[in-house]
Amino acid sequence: MNNEPLLQGLAHTAADRSEPLLRAGNTNCGGCGMSMGLNFLSRAIADQPVRMVIPACCGIVTAGPFPMSAYGAPVIAATFASAAAVASGLAHVSRLNEEDVRVICWAGDGGTYDIGMATISAAAERNEDILFFCYDNEIYGNTGGQRSSATPLGAVTTTTPAGKEVPKKDIVAIMAAHGIPYAATLSLAHPADLMRKLDIALKTRGFRFLHMLSPCPTGWKSEPGEGVALIRDAVQSGLYPIYEVRDGFDLRINVEPDRSRAALQRYFGAQGRFRRSPIDLDDVETAIGRHWRRLRALAMASGAID
Repeated sequence: MNNEPLLQGLAHTAADRSEPLLRAGNTNCGGCGMSMGLNFLSRAIADQPVRMVIPACCGIVTAGPFPMSAYGAPVIAATFASAAAVASGLAHVSRLNEEDVRVICWAGDGGTYDIGMATISAAAERNEDILFFCYDNEIYGNTGGQRSSATPLGAVTTTTPAGKEVPKKDIVAIMAAHGIPYAATLSLAHPADLMRKLDIALKTRGFRFLHMLSPCPTGWKSEPGEGVALIRDAVQSGLYPIYEVRDGFDLRINVEPDRSRAALQRYFGAQGRFRRSPIDLDDVETAIGRHWRRLRALAMASGAID
């Protein structure tokens, strides 16, 4: 057996950023939002040393078969439940060794909203020096496309064949309620805002939480080339608000939606996962309006808007 790739991997340090975060030749699906997010993150990191912790999700399959890796940074594969706990240990070791290293958790919605919630909440409560990044494709994409608590109302999955009967959980509100230094939503259709938030999150110390709605052509039953357009429609319609929260209180809305019904129609119409369970757009718009009234009230309370 040729051990050279293994030895090279073991010698690869957090300070070596000569490689992009996501290397060419990976096996990710075409149109994968996670891949786009990794490329944005790679640009934001630039030459900063990082270590990554990835729980069970599509992101850890990305690495490929041992002893090779599609990642250009050191990665620890964690269980669904333990990513934030493992990252906490890495952050403490880096501090004790006086290393200027950013520890990043890269997780899907299953390892964030559901199975990973206990250790994420604990790390946030302790204000561990971790950047937790959730790429949310709204299903357990790596294990066949089962529903998670991130799956939206009406979406068909392998475990909700008639459409999910309850709405998705508001994970950003939950994380912001911990009083963490920074929480934000990211849009692949608004790259300048996305990069600005990545820069803030990488420079801030303490627990930071970033949420990115991540198109998944396989699970969403959509065209690979339409992912960014779908995100743009989700933002324009108000379905996916783009905002940031500092210290659990200072909420600022970053993109004002035009609340376009046409954008809603395009969003739901372009995804096969909603065709078996017809969506009542009037009900969706009512829910969007209720959510936006809450966001604006919080922004007003924090002095972000008059």
